[in-house]
Amino acid sequence: MAFVLSEYAASKHMEYRILSLNDTPDLHRMRVGEREFVYTGAARGKARFVTTAMRAARRRPKIVLAAHPNLAPIARAMQALAPRMKSIVCTHGVEVWEELSPLRRRALRHASLVLAPSRATADFLVSLQGVAPERIRVLPWALDPDFETQSGGTATAKVPADFPAGRVILTVGRWLTTERYKGMDTLIMTLPRLLQHWTDLQLAVVGTGDDREWLENLARECGVQNHVHFLTGLSYAELSATYAACEMFALPSRGEGFGFVYLEAMARGKPVIGGAHGGAPEIIQDGVTGYLVQHGDTVQLATSINALLANPEAAKQMGAKGRERVEREFRFSTFAKAFKKILRESCES
Repeated sequence: MAFVLSEYAASKHMEYRILSLNDTPDLHRMRVGEREFVYTGAARGKARFVTTAMRAARRRPKIVLAAHPNLAPIARAMQALAPRMKSIVCTHGVEVWEELSPLRRRALRHASLVLAPSRATADFLVSLQGVAPERIRVLPWALDPDFETQSGGTATAKVPADFPAGRVILTVGRWLTTERYKGMDTLIMTLPRLLQHWTDLQLAVVGTGDDREWLENLARECGVQNHVHFLTGLSYAELSATYAACEMFALPSRGEGFGFVYLEAMARGKPVIGGAHGGAPEIIQDGVTGYLVQHGDTVQLATSINALLANPEAAKQMGAKGRERVEREFRFSTFAKAFKKILRESCES
Protein backbone atom coordinates (compact mmCIF):
# COMPACT_ATOMS: atom_id res chain seq x y z
CA MET A 1 0.00 0.00 0.00
CA ALA A 2 2.91 2.32 0.75
CA PHE A 3 4.29 1.60 -2.69
CA VAL A 4 1.00 2.46 -4.41
CA LEU A 5 0.60 5.61 -2.30
CA SER A 6 4.06 6.84 -3.25
CA GLU A 7 3.50 5.99 -6.91
CA TYR A 8 0.14 7.77 -6.98
CA ALA A 9 1.57 10.85 -5.24
CA ALA A 10 4.40 11.05 -7.76
CA SER A 11 2.00 10.84 -10.71
CA LYS A 12 -0.05 13.75 -9.29
CA HIS A 13 2.98 15.80 -8.17
CA MET A 14 1.80 15.50 -4.58
CA GLU A 15 3.78 15.09 -1.39
CA TYR A 16 3.29 12.08 0.85
CA ARG A 17 4.33 11.09 4.35
CA ILE A 18 4.46 7.52 5.67
CA LEU A 19 4.67 7.17 9.45
CA SER A 20 5.30 3.85 11.22
CA LEU A 21 4.58 3.26 14.89
CA ASN A 22 7.23 0.57 15.44
CA ASP A 23 10.24 1.65 13.34
CA THR A 24 12.94 4.01 14.56
CA PRO A 25 12.70 7.79 13.96
CA ASP A 26 15.49 7.63 11.37
CA LEU A 27 14.69 8.07 7.70
CA HIS A 28 14.16 4.61 6.22
CA ARG A 29 14.23 3.73 2.53
CA MET A 30 12.45 0.81 0.94
CA ARG A 31 12.65 -0.26 -2.67
CA VAL A 32 9.86 -2.08 -4.50
CA GLY A 33 10.58 -2.76 -8.14
CA GLU A 34 12.13 0.38 -9.56
CA ARG A 35 10.49 2.77 -7.08
CA GLU A 36 11.94 3.80 -3.75
CA PHE A 37 9.87 5.36 -0.99
CA VAL A 38 10.87 6.72 2.39
CA TYR A 39 9.27 6.61 5.82
CA THR A 40 9.97 7.38 9.46
CA GLY A 41 8.92 5.74 12.69
CA ALA A 42 8.05 6.49 16.30
CA ALA A 43 10.11 3.72 17.94
CA ARG A 44 6.94 2.21 19.50
CA GLY A 45 6.27 5.52 21.24
CA LYS A 46 2.51 6.12 21.00
CA ALA A 47 2.75 9.71 22.24
CA ARG A 48 5.42 10.50 19.64
CA PHE A 49 3.33 8.80 16.95
CA VAL A 50 0.22 10.82 17.81
CA THR A 51 2.16 14.09 18.05
CA THR A 52 3.76 13.53 14.63
CA ALA A 53 0.39 12.65 13.09
CA MET A 54 -1.27 15.79 14.49
CA ARG A 55 1.63 17.92 13.26
CA ALA A 56 1.11 16.44 9.79
CA ALA A 57 -2.61 17.28 10.00
CA ARG A 58 -1.78 20.98 10.33
CA ARG A 59 -0.51 20.84 6.73
CA ARG A 60 -4.09 20.13 5.61
CA PRO A 61 -3.56 16.81 3.80
CA LYS A 62 -6.10 15.61 1.26
CA ILE A 63 -6.12 12.03 2.56
CA VAL A 64 -4.93 10.11 5.59
CA LEU A 65 -4.71 6.33 5.39
CA ALA A 66 -4.82 4.42 8.69
CA ALA A 67 -3.39 0.95 8.03
CA HIS A 68 -5.18 -0.69 10.99
CA PRO A 69 -8.55 -0.03 12.70
CA ASN A 70 -6.74 0.62 16.00
CA LEU A 71 -5.39 3.78 14.34
CA ALA A 72 -8.83 5.04 13.32
CA PRO A 73 -9.15 7.37 16.38
CA ILE A 74 -5.94 9.14 15.33
CA ALA A 75 -7.29 9.64 11.82
CA ARG A 76 -10.48 11.10 13.28
CA ALA A 77 -8.51 13.44 15.55
CA MET A 78 -6.54 14.65 12.52
CA GLN A 79 -9.81 15.64 10.86
CA ALA A 80 -10.42 18.14 13.65
CA LEU A 81 -7.39 20.08 12.37
CA ALA A 82 -8.12 19.39 8.68
CA PRO A 83 -11.93 19.24 8.31
CA ARG A 84 -11.82 18.73 4.52
CA MET A 85 -9.44 15.79 4.79
CA LYS A 86 -10.67 12.34 3.72
CA SER A 87 -9.85 9.40 5.98
CA ILE A 88 -9.44 5.79 4.82
CA VAL A 89 -9.11 2.98 7.37
CA CYS A 90 -7.81 -0.48 6.45
CA THR A 91 -9.16 -3.60 8.10
CA HIS A 92 -7.68 -7.06 7.76
CA GLY A 93 -9.91 -9.70 9.34
CA VAL A 94 -10.26 -11.09 12.83
CA GLU A 95 -9.52 -7.76 14.54
CA VAL A 96 -12.97 -6.52 13.44
CA TRP A 97 -14.78 -9.86 13.78
CA GLU A 98 -15.39 -8.97 17.41
CA GLU A 99 -16.81 -5.71 18.70
CA LEU A 100 -14.16 -2.99 19.02
CA SER A 101 -13.97 -0.55 21.92
CA PRO A 102 -16.52 2.30 21.74
CA LEU A 103 -13.78 4.81 20.85
CA ARG A 104 -12.44 2.75 17.95
CA ARG A 105 -15.90 1.78 16.76
CA ARG A 106 -17.04 5.42 16.62
CA ALA A 107 -13.88 6.42 14.77
CA LEU A 108 -14.37 3.58 12.27
CA ARG A 109 -17.95 4.67 11.63
CA HIS A 110 -16.84 8.26 10.96
CA ALA A 111 -14.11 7.31 8.45
CA SER A 112 -14.73 8.50 4.91
CA LEU A 113 -14.04 4.98 3.66
CA VAL A 114 -13.25 1.60 5.27
CA LEU A 115 -11.38 -1.01 3.24
CA ALA A 116 -11.94 -4.75 3.74
CA PRO A 117 -9.96 -7.53 2.02
CA SER A 118 -13.01 -9.81 1.71
CA ARG A 119 -16.79 -9.69 1.64
CA ALA A 120 -16.83 -11.74 4.86
CA THR A 121 -14.87 -9.03 6.70
CA ALA A 122 -17.09 -6.34 5.16
CA ASP A 123 -20.15 -8.11 6.57
CA PHE A 124 -18.64 -8.04 10.08
CA LEU A 125 -17.96 -4.32 9.70
CA VAL A 126 -21.66 -3.75 9.11
CA SER A 127 -23.11 -6.24 11.63
CA LEU A 128 -20.65 -5.81 14.53
CA GLN A 129 -19.03 -2.40 14.11
CA GLY A 130 -22.05 -0.56 12.71
CA VAL A 131 -20.23 0.87 9.70
CA ALA A 132 -22.61 2.05 6.97
CA PRO A 133 -22.41 -0.26 3.92
CA GLU A 134 -21.89 2.68 1.56
CA ARG A 135 -18.69 3.59 3.43
CA ILE A 136 -17.15 0.14 2.88
CA ARG A 137 -15.10 -0.93 -0.12
CA VAL A 138 -13.90 -4.51 -0.65
CA LEU A 139 -10.30 -4.42 -1.87
CA PRO A 140 -8.77 -7.93 -2.06
CA TRP A 141 -5.09 -8.12 -1.28
CA ALA A 142 -2.65 -9.41 -3.88
CA LEU A 143 0.75 -11.01 -4.16
CA ASP A 144 3.83 -8.94 -3.42
CA PRO A 145 4.78 -6.63 -6.32
CA ASP A 146 8.19 -8.32 -6.38
CA PHE A 147 6.69 -11.81 -6.12
CA GLU A 148 8.06 -13.02 -9.45
CA THR A 149 11.55 -11.74 -8.63
CA GLN A 150 11.57 -13.05 -5.07
CA SER A 151 10.33 -16.51 -6.02
CA GLY A 152 12.15 -16.69 -9.33
CA GLY A 153 14.86 -18.86 -7.82
CA THR A 154 12.41 -21.42 -6.48
CA ALA A 155 13.53 -24.06 -8.97
CA THR A 156 17.14 -23.89 -7.77
CA ALA A 157 16.57 -22.92 -4.12
CA LYS A 158 17.07 -25.74 -1.63
CA VAL A 159 14.55 -26.71 0.99
CA PRO A 160 15.71 -26.52 4.62
CA ALA A 161 17.82 -29.45 5.79
CA ASP A 162 15.00 -30.65 8.08
CA PHE A 163 12.34 -30.64 5.36
CA PRO A 164 10.92 -34.19 5.29
CA ALA A 165 11.07 -36.73 2.47
CA GLY A 166 7.91 -38.42 1.28
CA ARG A 167 4.47 -37.06 0.43
CA VAL A 168 4.31 -33.71 2.20
CA ILE A 169 1.37 -31.60 3.35
CA LEU A 170 2.57 -28.04 3.97
CA THR A 171 0.98 -25.54 6.35
CA VAL A 172 2.24 -22.03 7.10
CA GLY A 173 1.15 -19.71 9.90
CA ARG A 174 1.87 -18.34 13.36
CA TRP A 175 1.97 -20.79 16.29
CA LEU A 176 0.23 -18.63 18.89
CA THR A 177 -2.07 -19.57 21.76
CA THR A 178 -4.35 -16.75 20.63
CA GLU A 179 -4.49 -18.11 17.07
CA ARG A 180 -5.41 -21.76 17.54
CA TYR A 181 -8.32 -21.05 15.20
CA LYS A 182 -5.89 -21.62 12.31
CA GLY A 183 -6.47 -25.38 12.63
CA MET A 184 -2.92 -26.73 12.79
CA ASP A 185 -4.06 -28.93 15.67
CA THR A 186 -6.78 -30.36 13.42
CA LEU A 187 -4.16 -31.29 10.83
CA ILE A 188 -2.12 -33.14 13.46
CA MET A 189 -5.19 -34.97 14.82
CA THR A 190 -6.12 -36.05 11.28
CA LEU A 191 -2.77 -37.74 10.61
CA PRO A 192 -3.44 -41.06 12.45
CA ARG A 193 -6.41 -41.73 10.17
CA LEU A 194 -4.40 -40.87 7.02
CA LEU A 195 -1.26 -42.81 8.00
CA GLN A 196 -3.24 -46.05 7.93
CA HIS A 197 -3.22 -45.77 4.12
CA TRP A 198 -0.30 -43.42 3.37
CA THR A 199 2.61 -44.50 5.52
CA ASP A 200 5.09 -42.03 3.96
CA LEU A 201 2.84 -39.00 4.60
CA GLN A 202 4.51 -36.05 6.36
CA LEU A 203 3.26 -32.73 7.73
CA ALA A 204 5.64 -29.74 7.44
CA VAL A 205 4.59 -26.92 9.78
CA VAL A 206 6.26 -23.59 8.99
CA GLY A 207 6.02 -20.68 11.41
CA THR A 208 6.99 -19.41 14.83
CA GLY A 209 5.30 -18.65 18.13
CA ASP A 210 4.63 -19.55 21.74
CA ASP A 211 2.35 -22.51 20.96
CA ARG A 212 4.98 -24.84 19.53
CA GLU A 213 5.28 -26.94 22.70
CA TRP A 214 1.50 -27.48 22.79
CA LEU A 215 1.51 -28.61 19.15
CA GLU A 216 4.49 -30.91 19.75
CA ASN A 217 2.75 -32.47 22.77
CA LEU A 218 -0.38 -32.97 20.67
CA ALA A 219 1.65 -34.76 17.99
CA ARG A 220 3.11 -37.09 20.67
CA GLU A 221 -0.33 -37.78 22.15
CA CYS A 222 -1.58 -38.72 18.68
CA GLY A 223 1.47 -40.93 18.10
CA VAL A 224 2.51 -39.01 14.96
CA GLN A 225 5.51 -37.07 16.28
CA ASN A 226 7.78 -38.68 13.67
CA HIS A 227 5.53 -37.38 10.89
CA VAL A 228 5.21 -33.74 12.06
CA HIS A 229 8.13 -31.43 11.28
CA PHE A 230 8.38 -27.89 12.68
CA LEU A 231 10.36 -25.48 10.48
CA THR A 232 11.24 -21.99 11.65
CA GLY A 233 13.52 -19.13 10.64
CA LEU A 234 13.18 -19.82 6.92
CA SER A 235 14.42 -17.33 4.34
CA TYR A 236 12.06 -16.27 1.57
CA ALA A 237 13.91 -18.55 -0.86
CA GLU A 238 13.62 -21.52 1.51
CA LEU A 239 9.91 -20.86 2.01
CA SER A 240 9.46 -20.74 -1.76
CA ALA A 241 11.29 -24.05 -2.03
CA THR A 242 9.00 -25.67 0.55
CA TYR A 243 5.94 -24.57 -1.46
CA ALA A 244 7.51 -26.08 -4.56
CA ALA A 245 8.41 -29.35 -2.81
CA CYS A 246 5.10 -30.06 -1.07
CA GLU A 247 2.26 -32.07 -2.59
CA MET A 248 -0.52 -29.87 -1.22
CA PHE A 249 -1.11 -26.93 1.10
CA ALA A 250 -3.58 -27.00 4.00
CA LEU A 251 -4.68 -24.46 6.59
CA PRO A 252 -8.19 -25.41 7.82
CA SER A 253 -8.70 -22.10 9.62
CA ARG A 254 -11.93 -20.51 10.76
CA GLY A 255 -10.52 -17.01 11.09
CA GLU A 256 -8.73 -15.90 7.92
CA GLY A 257 -9.84 -12.44 6.88
CA PHE A 258 -8.22 -13.14 3.54
CA GLY A 259 -5.41 -15.70 3.52
CA PHE A 260 -2.16 -14.74 1.76
CA VAL A 261 -0.75 -18.24 2.20
CA TYR A 262 -3.49 -19.70 0.01
CA LEU A 263 -2.48 -17.30 -2.76
CA GLU A 264 1.20 -18.16 -2.44
CA ALA A 265 0.48 -21.89 -2.64
CA MET A 266 -1.90 -21.45 -5.58
CA ALA A 267 0.64 -19.29 -7.40
CA ARG A 268 3.04 -22.23 -7.20
CA GLY A 269 0.46 -24.59 -8.68
CA LYS A 270 -0.52 -26.43 -5.49
CA PRO A 271 -4.03 -27.62 -4.56
CA VAL A 272 -5.13 -25.95 -1.32
CA ILE A 273 -7.38 -26.90 1.57
CA GLY A 274 -8.85 -24.13 3.70
CA GLY A 275 -11.64 -23.56 6.20
CA ALA A 276 -15.15 -22.96 4.89
CA HIS A 277 -15.21 -19.74 6.89
CA GLY A 278 -14.17 -16.11 6.63
CA GLY A 279 -12.32 -14.99 3.54
CA ALA A 280 -10.99 -18.39 2.44
CA PRO A 281 -14.09 -19.29 0.31
CA GLU A 282 -13.50 -16.09 -1.66
CA ILE A 283 -10.06 -17.40 -2.69
CA ILE A 284 -10.47 -21.19 -2.83
CA GLN A 285 -13.01 -22.60 -5.28
CA ASP A 286 -14.27 -25.77 -3.60
CA GLY A 287 -13.70 -28.79 -5.82
CA VAL A 288 -11.95 -26.66 -8.45
CA THR A 289 -8.73 -25.25 -6.94
CA GLY A 290 -8.90 -27.25 -3.72
CA TYR A 291 -11.33 -28.04 -0.93
CA LEU A 292 -13.13 -26.15 1.84
CA VAL A 293 -13.71 -27.95 5.15
CA GLN A 294 -15.49 -27.16 8.39
CA HIS A 295 -13.14 -26.05 11.15
CA GLY A 296 -12.28 -28.89 13.54
CA ASP A 297 -13.84 -31.61 11.37
CA THR A 298 -11.09 -34.22 11.17
CA VAL A 299 -13.20 -36.62 9.11
CA GLN A 300 -13.96 -34.07 6.39
CA LEU A 301 -10.34 -32.89 6.40
CA ALA A 302 -9.06 -36.47 6.08
CA THR A 303 -11.48 -37.13 3.22
CA SER A 304 -10.23 -34.05 1.32
CA ILE A 305 -6.56 -34.89 1.86
CA ASN A 306 -7.16 -38.51 0.90
CA ALA A 307 -8.86 -37.43 -2.34
CA LEU A 308 -5.77 -35.43 -3.35
CA LEU A 309 -3.35 -38.19 -2.36
CA ALA A 310 -5.34 -40.87 -4.20
CA ASN A 311 -5.54 -38.93 -7.46
CA PRO A 312 -2.32 -36.97 -8.08
CA GLU A 313 -3.38 -36.06 -11.63
CA ALA A 314 -6.61 -34.44 -10.41
CA ALA A 315 -4.63 -32.66 -7.67
CA LYS A 316 -2.24 -31.35 -10.30
CA GLN A 317 -5.14 -30.02 -12.37
CA MET A 318 -6.54 -28.25 -9.30
CA GLY A 319 -3.17 -26.65 -8.73
CA ALA A 320 -3.04 -25.47 -12.35
CA LYS A 321 -6.50 -23.91 -12.06
CA GLY A 322 -5.45 -22.21 -8.86
CA ARG A 323 -2.42 -20.71 -10.57
CA GLU A 324 -4.62 -19.48 -13.42
CA ARG A 325 -6.96 -17.79 -10.93
CA VAL A 326 -4.08 -16.02 -9.20
CA GLU A 327 -2.81 -14.78 -12.57
CA ARG A 328 -6.28 -13.54 -13.45
CA GLU A 329 -7.47 -11.97 -10.20
CA PHE A 330 -4.73 -11.58 -7.59
CA ARG A 331 -1.71 -10.03 -9.32
CA PHE A 332 -0.30 -6.88 -7.75
CA SER A 333 -1.17 -4.85 -10.86
CA THR A 334 -4.87 -5.62 -10.28
CA PHE A 335 -4.67 -4.47 -6.66
CA ALA A 336 -2.70 -1.33 -7.57
CA LYS A 337 -5.23 -0.31 -10.22
CA ALA A 338 -8.16 -0.72 -7.81
CA PHE A 339 -6.40 1.10 -4.96
CA LYS A 340 -5.37 4.01 -7.20
CA LYS A 341 -8.99 4.37 -8.28
CA ILE A 342 -10.00 4.67 -4.62
CA LEU A 343 -7.31 7.30 -4.01
CA ARG A 344 -8.30 9.22 -7.14
CA GLU A 345 -11.98 9.27 -6.20
CA SER A 346 -11.16 10.39 -2.65
CA CYS A 347 -8.92 13.22 -3.87
CA GLU A 348 -11.39 14.42 -6.48
CA SER A 349 -14.29 14.43 -4.05
